[in-house]
Amino acid sequence: MEIFHAIIKLLGGLAMFLYGIEVMGDGLKNSSGAALKRILEKVTGNVLVGVLTGTLVTAVIQSSTATIVLTVALIGAGVLNLKQAVSIVLGANIGTTVTAQIIRLSSIEAGDNWILMLFNTDTLAPVALVVGIILLMFIKTKSAKTIGDIFIGFGILFVGLDLMTSAVEPLSQTEAFRNVLMQLNNPVLGIAAGLILTVIVQSSSAMVGMLQALSVSGAMTFSMVYPVIMGINLGTCVTTAMVCSIGTSKDAKRTGVVHIAFNTIGTILFMLVMTLLQSKMVFGASFWSSPVDSGGIANFQTVFNLLTAIALLPFTNQLVKLSMAIVRDDKPEQQRHPEMHTLDDKLYISPAVAVAEATKAVAAMGAVARDNFVRGLSQLVDKLDPAQFPEIDADEDCLDQFADEADRFLIGLSKAVETEMDDRQLDMLMQTVPNFERIGDYATNLVELAQRLQEENGVFSDTAKKELQIIGSAVKEILNITVDAFTSGNNEAAKSIEPLEEVIDDMVMILKDRHTKRLKNGSCSVSSGLVFMESLTYLERASDQCSSIAVMMMARNNEAILQNHYDYLREIHEGNDEHYRMEKNRRRDQFIAPLKELK
Repeated sequence: MEIFHAIIKLLGGLAMFLYGIEVMGDGLKNSSGAALKRILEKVTGNVLVGVLTGTLVTAVIQSSTATIVLTVALIGAGVLNLKQAVSIVLGANIGTTVTAQIIRLSSIEAGDNWILMLFNTDTLAPVALVVGIILLMFIKTKSAKTIGDIFIGFGILFVGLDLMTSAVEPLSQTEAFRNVLMQLNNPVLGIAAGLILTVIVQSSSAMVGMLQALSVSGAMTFSMVYPVIMGINLGTCVTTAMVCSIGTSKDAKRTGVVHIAFNTIGTILFMLVMTLLQSKMVFGASFWSSPVDSGGIANFQTVFNLLTAIALLPFTNQLVKLSMAIVRDDKPEQQRHPEMHTLDDKLYISPAVAVAEATKAVAAMGAVARDNFVRGLSQLVDKLDPAQFPEIDADEDCLDQFADEADRFLIGLSKAVETEMDDRQLDMLMQTVPNFERIGDYATNLVELAQRLQEENGVFSDTAKKELQIIGSAVKEILNITVDAFTSGNNEAAKSIEPLEEVIDDMVMILKDRHTKRLKNGSCSVSSGLVFMESLTYLERASDQCSSIAVMMMARNNEAILQNHYDYLREIHEGNDEHYRMEKNRRRDQFIAPLKELK
């Protein structure tokens, strides 16, 4: 019965340990998301920089698998290329050893030294749990929740570790337990055990932590442990291979191949060296046969991963070539606007990075919608060119498909974001996508009007053409400002959109009134007049979409606008804002004055 209780306790401790790593890792990812994004964006072709980046990112988010998943997603987003990804993978194996070094804190013998007592996990764990629960229960902000998760995860991790450690003590007295450990004297079995258990548990950090807990039994020697650690490193490759092979690009699959090759080659080389050293009894017989403690396990994992990375660093190009030979390119496919096809659910692992990539993709959508609108307008105002129709239709289909994809991606991302800043940015993106989509729709509407005009043998008068050219230039201007402001995140530029939008509204009223008079005096045909009126409607609506985007941009950092858009618009339309008045007057001089000069 005591053994059964110990096994249950061991499994329960492992469960808490795994959950603690998960909670702490999520908190660390959410709290450092913006910094993580900046670090990854600065990775260059320099392999050493990539290795250091991979090490740092993995040390922060406490998971080499998470780093590799994020790297794979960023390859698909076009942020990283294959060579950069390979260097990050090399660094990820080093960064994952930080967890074991943290876990070794549990083995500190504090004695009467109050400083060591402070760093002992018997003190740290309960303190972390108390701080975490205070942040979660009494400080109701998203940032407090994120930091609270880190503390709670840290505390749970070590409570789980203590449970495993206490469960090992009665197990270590049993003959069956010692017989199982004795099987690890065979290096091949040790590697196999580490590999299989890591695949089951899906966490190399947890497996190393379990080894550290088992080390308190005193029955584990260094010669038993080092093959298991090598097997653990191989086990992480299986998870990576699964992640990199499902619905990803060729370069993403190659990243998985490189990770497998790196760990396999490193394990073989290190195993040969370790076997040679052990056969020659280098470091003395006691080094290999003496019991190993938590610190020794952590140190070996760090040395193993660090030396393997150093040894294989000069062969990065060869690893890339190997991966390209294994995963060959298909026949090249023409992908329309690849900058819009970068949203990958794997980015959810770092919400801040996911929000940043989504913003870039939506900005690319805005540029395509603007360019398509301008082409559609040209069909109506300048000259009908049937050769342009397939291009305009293809871009419109691309915009519609992206809108559906973006909606799905952003809804999924909304469940992952933790910070208020990311939450507001996400709200803005979700409302911007349909606005850009509608601008794209108006492009095909303008083309249909141009075709109708031709089919009915209608023509615009010279005055009507000039009027459309002037208001068209105003709409092109507001589209350019909107796309540029959105792309750069420039709220100051966004402020200049609303005055221009109101001027365009005034222009539409003026032109409709004029055209009504032309219809009455017979200087314009009914068919041409209807097309003219409808075109004004689409031009006005396009500027309205730009206004909506601008308001949502400014609402991100302004609580008053966020709470009530209509009050904000009503207030500035009343002329109480000096900047708004000046900008509106400038735009009136630029666009309405030329209209008044037409006869």
